Order: sequence, then structure tokens, then C-alpha cells
Amino acid sequence: METDTPPCLSGFRDNGIKRVESRKRKPFRMSMFSIGIDLGGTNLRIAAFTSNWERRGAITTATRVQDGPGAVLNDMCAAVKKLVAECGGPGDLIGVGLGSPGPLELPAGRLLQPPNLPGFEDLELKTELENRLQVPVVVECDANAAALAECHAGAGQTSGYHSLCMLTLGTGVGSGIILNGRVWHGFAGMGGEAGHVPVYHDGLLCACGSRGCLEQYASATAIARAGKNIVQAKSENGLGMMTARSIAEAASAGEAESLNIYHGVGEALGIGLANLVSTLNLPLYVIGGGVVAAWSLFAPSMFAELERGSYIYRLTKPADPAVLEAGKTNVLPAELGPDSGLLGAAMLPFFQSLSS
Repeated sequence: METDTPPCLSGFRDNGIKRVESRKRKPFRMSMFSIGIDLGGTNLRIAAFTSNWERRGAITTATRVQDGPGAVLNDMCAAVKKLVAECGGPGDLIGVGLGSPGPLELPAGRLLQPPNLPGFEDLELKTELENRLQVPVVVECDANAAALAECHAGAGQTSGYHSLCMLTLGTGVGSGIILNGRVWHGFAGMGGEAGHVPVYHDGLLCACGSRGCLEQYASATAIARAGKNIVQAKSENGLGMMTARSIAEAASAGEAESLNIYHGVGEALGIGLANLVSTLNLPLYVIGGGVVAAWSLFAPSMFAELERGSYIYRLTKPADPAVLEAGKTNVLPAELGPDSGLLGAAMLPFFQSLSS
């Protein structure tokens, strides 16, 4: 028995009005599945998904960075083989997709100098995994994978838009651009690095070597750093270490300094979004990652700065920024939560099969 292509691959609306049909569709058997790998500096997550994006099994383990690339590759392969055996065997496996921290050389799938994976420089992820597993492997930037999933199974699917930009606010600020349902990579696979676009001239030094980058002001790491003075001032009262979440809780309770931190997060995001909106003119911008749980704390200053900084947004803003409006520039929180990168990685082999 066969099914149609994965959801949302049969067509897309690029502007919310016109519906465009895709190329001739390739059917997938209902039993077919892919395996997605989410490679993080702390955790390694592997899961099997059907062509309808239903999860069939998952494994999570620590990323043994200290033991070197060989150990991590071994753990990936052992988990993949275990899931294949549990989900129907290699005959139904369409391929493996891997979402990795960047920077990456794509489509070769080679890690360059990942700051969260010391000792993994120049690792040929795609080649190593294909040699060990003897199955097709697609490697993608983790932020691009998350954006792909949000497009086809999250906010993009809900809105009917299949061109969007997603910012993921986590340890850093990842970003991905999806045009007509597909990842836009740029000529060297490094397109869409909005987290490393400066929002403040001569601002804080970033690990990338530039100053004032968005991720120095809007990531969970940046929020925790900004809360350091609060910790020093109030640790005697037993507040302990501050995190983005604990600062959000303090802000929600009305603590002025914490509120000001999130006001700054929104301001930086608004500047970054103003640049993106004026450059890309996409119908949908999605904000994801753990920080998005504090949406109500940073959204007011984000929208105020976005409106101030982009005349394109002023011309195309919705009547209510919290309500999706067709034909307008919409900025919304992501829908999929922390599994977006894992699901997006699992989508990659299906997309590659459609293109072949």
C-alpha cells in the first residue's frame, strides 16, 4: 500500500494567496521511515519518523564529546541500527538525516570549527556515517532542520505559508530560511546566519569574532549573563545561579531588573527582525527555542523596535501582531517546541528522495 508524499509537499502558498503545485509527486509506502539525529554538545537524540511525521521510536544519550568523534559516531550508528531493527528493517529505511551545530560545509556534510564540539574540526560526518551504516545520509545545520520542521509541521503548516525565516533562541541564536518549502543554503551552505549579524555597533565581542551580534543579546546564554549582577546582589537571599528561566520567573513577578533584561532581549530581536523583514520580505517569521517561553516579556519591545526600524514592516504589519493575517508580515512563536530539530533532521531524507 502506498501513501502520498509527506504532508505539505503537495503544494505551497508562497504569498498566502496563490497556490502552486509541486513537481510530479513520488509516493512512499506507509511502512517507510527515516531516522533523524540531533547532534548537540550535551545530548545526542535519535528518532525514527514515518512520512506522516509520526514518531516510531527514539533514543537519547549523552554526547561523549570528551571521548572524541569516533565514540560519538559509534553511538550514533548503534542507535540507528537499534531503531532500524525495531521499526521494520533496512528495507523500509529511506535514509538518515542529521542536524548538526555549524559551521558546516554543505552538501559535503563536513564540520568546520564547531565551538560546542572541540576536537571535531574537519570531521566528515556524512562520509563517516554512510561508510558505517551503508545507507544515504543527509547532513544539515541544526537551525535549518528546525526551520524545515516548523515550516512543514508547525507554524508554516498552520498558516499555509511555505516561505519563512526562523530564529531559534537557545545557547546561541540559530536561524534558517525556508523558500518555497526548501532550505535556502547560500552558495557555500552558510546562508541565513542571522544570529551573527551585528545589531549594536561595536557591541559585545562574539565567539565568531564580530561584535554586537544578535546572539550576544537574545540567546539564553546572553540572558543568564545579563542576570549575573542580579545574582551577585541577591545571592545572599538564596536565589542561587540565574538562568534565562529563573530571570523570566522573576520578571513575571514584577522584578524590575529582570523585566529590563527581557526588554533588552526584545529590543535586540526587533533590530534583527527589522533587518530581515526589510531584506527578505517574507510572510512569516518564527521565533523558537527555550527563550520563547517568555514571549510575553520580550514581544512588546520586539514589535516596537521592529516597527521603528523597518518601513517594510510598517507597510505590511497585521492589525494585531498576535493574530495571523494573510497578506501581511507575521511574526509568531514556534509551535513544535524542542523536537523541531529532530523532526527536521528526519524530514531530510524524504526531501532528498523527492529531488532525486
